[in-house]
Amino acid sequence: MSNVIVFGGHGKVALLLSPILNERGDRVTSVFRNPDHSEEVAVTGAQPVVGDIEALGVAELTESIAGHDAVVFTAGAGGGNPARTYAVDRDAAIRVIDAAAQAGTKRFVMVSYFGAGPDHGVAEDSSFFPYAQAKAATDAHLRASDLDWTILGPSALTLDPPTGRIEVGGQRTASGKVTRADVAAVVAAALADDGTVGRTIEFNNGDTPIAEALRNR
Repeated sequence: MSNVIVFGGHGKVALLLSPILNERGDRVTSVFRNPDHSEEVAVTGAQPVVGDIEALGVAELTESIAGHDAVVFTAGAGGGNPARTYAVDRDAAIRVIDAAAQAGTKRFVMVSYFGAGPDHGVAEDSSFFPYAQAKAATDAHLRASDLDWTILGPSALTLDPPTGRIEVGGQRTASGKVTRADVAAVVAAALADDGTVGRTIEFNNGDTPIAEALRNR
């Protein structure tokens, strides 16, 4: 059994992740901004904690993370506002990474996206550019840390039913997609597989069962 803290606890992936972790015996703490969402989070089996990571400093985040075995970061500003995108997807995420290190919680799973990085290729006039820049900076900061990190890069997200199967790597194409339910299952599987530490794993839906796909390098 592990104690897992999830940032972005009311997000679609997090709401699907918490029941998976809860059912296998993990204890989940979910951090989210809006107190009106507490009941929706609680029914997933997670312990709801209201906290605005955009406003919380490293010391406060460290206090929240202390005592947990792993951190999952699935929070995001949701686009539309470049300033808030940088504030949440970059600045707050980096503070959470630093807080995990200070709390002594080594295991860290970051949900990024397929193709993230300094060579993301997104045009500066694209509405996606701030997110691409923010994720590139955050992922680099996590890789440079002493944490036991895994960075997950799902392709375009859908609300389709889970398939339980993915393809790791491969080409990033316009048609590449993966269900949010499968992303949640990949997060859970990564947490349970120490072989994913220190790896950036990009994936689409595919033909290989998730746990097997993560084992295949």
